[in-house]
Amino acid sequence: MPRLLGVEIPAKKKVAISLRYIYGIGPQRADQVVQEAGIDPNQRADALTEEQLNKILHIITEHKWVVEGDLRRELTGNLKRLQAINCYRGVRHRRSLPVRGQRTSTNARTRKGPRRTVGVSKPTAPAK
Repeated sequence: MPRLLGVEIPAKKKVAISLRYIYGIGPQRADQVVQEAGIDPNQRADALTEEQLNKILHIITEHKWVVEGDLRRELTGNLKRLQAINCYRGVRHRRSLPVRGQRTSTNARTRKGPRRTVGVSKPTAPAK
């Protein structure tokens, strides 16, 4: 299995598909990297040479794309900032509610989790 940016990319898949396993590289960027590196799009990842792997790595760093740990850190930092300043979006994130204006009276189950039934309990009989 080839290793790029600390990620084991699948060896039996085509290069463009394998590159998508790197967090921050999607279909368009993967195709762009393959095209700029001059790699055959039908080539499998296990057939990549050290030179081609270095070329792919160079292209990613040349474009200054934020990937993997740096991107994850940036996203969590953004969420923490929103929560720290108590803005509306930060409060919605904190309460695990939909952030972008969706309705919550019905639906929103993905964000809110499974239903929790709130029932009325019977009063206990006084002891004699």
